[in-house]
This record gives sequence, structure tokens and C-alpha cells, in this order.
Amino acid sequence: MTPPARPTDTLLAHGLGGSEYLPVPLTAVLIGCAWALTISFAIIAFAWRTPRYGRPDAGRELPRWVTRTVDNHWVRGVISGLAVVLTAWLVVAAFGPETDENPLPGAFYVLLWVGMTVLSALLGPVWRLLSPVRTVLRLAQGIAGPRVVGLTDYPRRLGWWPAALGLVAFVWLELASPDPGSVASVRIWLICYLVITLAGGVVFGLRWTERADPFAVYSTVASRLSPFARDREGRVIVRSPMNSLTTLPVLPGTVTVLAILLGSTAFDSFSAIPLWQDLVADGAGDSQVIATLYSTAGLLVFIGVVAVTFWTAARAVGGVQPDLRRRLPGLMAHSLVPIVIGYILAHYLQSLVEQGQETVLALGDPLGRGWNVLWLSDAHPVYVMSDHPTVTVTLKVAFVLGGHLLGVAAAHDASLRLLPRKHQLTGQLTMMVTMVFYTFLGLYLLFGG
Repeated sequence: MTPPARPTDTLLAHGLGGSEYLPVPLTAVLIGCAWALTISFAIIAFAWRTPRYGRPDAGRELPRWVTRTVDNHWVRGVISGLAVVLTAWLVVAAFGPETDENPLPGAFYVLLWVGMTVLSALLGPVWRLLSPVRTVLRLAQGIAGPRVVGLTDYPRRLGWWPAALGLVAFVWLELASPDPGSVASVRIWLICYLVITLAGGVVFGLRWTERADPFAVYSTVASRLSPFARDREGRVIVRSPMNSLTTLPVLPGTVTVLAILLGSTAFDSFSAIPLWQDLVADGAGDSQVIATLYSTAGLLVFIGVVAVTFWTAARAVGGVQPDLRRRLPGLMAHSLVPIVIGYILAHYLQSLVEQGQETVLALGDPLGRGWNVLWLSDAHPVYVMSDHPTVTVTLKVAFVLGGHLLGVAAAHDASLRLLPRKHQLTGQLTMMVTMVFYTFLGLYLLFGG
């Protein structure tokens, strides 16, 4: 077997393993998943007549020592300090040689983007603790006083819109920019991110790092699938992720953020299809600028399709007042979270497992000078998912289907809470059709290309 290339060589090749490794033909998988979703909806619709989730008191408190440990200043300080040290180490790499062995692109696209998603889905919104910018702002606040951070209140009308712009900037760099894998491109993006996030934090305080930081918002979205949460008194509890989903903040830009996450991942799969690659090659010729415009347009179309279809499906219900109809997309947005995270895991998990190993090992010598920090250069990656392609593609199907099943259940429960009794079933039909469309298209893009 030919081992995968270094992280900078394969940053766009996330969907490794094609339909030839599926245990059954792709057509059967597509039809079977669509039927599974439809049958599940029918069963849920008739057997699930009252809302089960969305209760603020849901959950079981863990032993008090868990909360004390999680909130311990020394524990949090050590974790935040290690994150700052790693950031500083990557700053060194950012000014290192433009080679395949430089760990910066892999750390940026794989460890940060995908690894943070997995950690957040398992443990909660970890970026609040790991963010080096937030740590610096908190230190400045503690040393110089609260007045140096937060000159004015963060406007509620901004909601998640600044984070949505940051997410668009990230996915554009990864999927549409001329040279996404270069150290220089990542370095410029990170400098802009640090300047904007630090300046925003100084002006608007730590609330800026919660609502305007794209990585913080992404971590918040993924954390709604975590079995761990906090109750009203701040104690750590364990509860069904279905209850945590309903706590997703409903703010200006919430639906857009989810559309960006799902649409960009779908476009990543679509961009690997030969038909699209031939179209770009024929239309752009040797012009990199035109090729970038093609990719940018394709990315925006995918994001727009997700946003418009979900917005339309959420509002396509009778018997509701205009104010509620206007708010329904935001109130139903949490049902997209399992779909988004399921598809992201299906698409990027193999990159995290295999390219993530390569990136971690490359951290031992970020400047290519023969260093062997923590003896990382002595280790070798294990390509466990590439060695078991049938298991890998089966997991991908399970992530996509499982995410959509949870999404259907969340949408149904929300409909029971929000819609008039006469329209609780019929009001879900457009959402159901939309989710079947997402499932079919997602699996086809993941394997059909």
C-alpha cells in the first residue's frame, strides 16, 4: 500500500475510500438510507405524540468532585497554558520553511478544524478553554483590571454574524483559494484572525470571543451533541444530547452558520467529482484567478442551497402566526446540528486519524533542522483506516444516517412543542423531504464521485 502523503499534500483529499469498498452497491445504500429515514419518521410521527426534550432541568448530576475538578483554577490554567505553548510552537512553524513537513497546515486544517469538533462533541465547548486569544484577554483583565477588556457591550443584533463571516473565510481558504496548503496562506489567515479577534475582544470583551470567534461558535455547535452539560447552578451533569440540542443559541446568523458548515462540507465532496474538475479546467484554462472564481461560486451555491432549503422547509407550515413563522427557522435550527456533525465526521474523520498522526509527529521538527522534540520524530503513523477501507466506509454511512435520524427526531420533537396540534404532523412533511434530500445528496457526494 502506498502511504498517504504529508498533510500539505492531501488537505483537500478528505473523503478517502470510495464506493467500491461499500459492502453493498451505492444505489442500494442510497435507497436503503432514504427508506430508513422515511420509515423512522413514520414510526416517530405515530408513536411519539408529546414533547420529550427541551426541559431545562433534564440531566443527572455527576459527583461533586467532577465539577470541582473541571472548575479548578489550576487544572484550567494548565490546559489553557499548554494551548498557548502549542500556539507559540506553531508560530515558530509559521515562519518555517515552505515544505511538506511543516506541521502548520495540518495543525490548522486537521487538528484544529476536525479535532476540535470531535472534542467538543465528546466533552463540550472546549474552545472556551483552549482559545489562546481568550486566555490572553483573561490574563490582561486579571492583571490590568476589567476596564482594559470590554470597552462597550457586544450588540445583540450582531449575533453570530461575525463568526459566520469568519467561517466563510476559513472554508474559502480551504476549498476555493489558489493555494490552501501553503504555509504562507495559512500564516496570513491566522494573522488576520488573531488581529481581528484580539481587537474585538478589547472592544467588546469576552462576549466577542464567544459569539464572533468562528472557532468558538463551531465548538458551541458541536458541543450540543455532548453528553455532558451544566445545570442552572453550574454543576456538571450528564444527559441525553437530544436535550442539549434544544439549548443551541437562537441568535441572528444561527441558521447561516449551520448552512456554512454543512454546505462547505458537501462542496468539498462535490469538488472531488471529475465532472466538476473538468468543468473548472475547461472554463478556467491556465488562469488561476478564474479557477478560484469557479470554486468560490460553487462554494457559495452549496451554502446558499442549504440555507434556502432549510429556511423554506422550516417556514412551510400552516396555522401559525406571522411572528412564529418568522422565528421558526431559528427555533428549528438545532435539528441541523446532528446532520452537520454526522456529515463532518463521515467526511473528515479519516483525515483526523491518519493526517492527524502525521501532523503531531511533524511537530517534533517544525523548522526542518533535525530536531526531535519529545522524541516525536522516532514514531511512525499507523494508517489504520486506510488498511480497513470497508470498515471505514461503513462508518461513514453510519455517521451520515445516524446524524439524519437524530435530526429527524429533533425536528419532530420541536414541532410538537412549537406547532399547533392540527399542523404538528403535516408541518413536518417539508422538513422530512428536505432531510431525505440532504441524506441522498450527502451520501452520493461522499461516495458517488
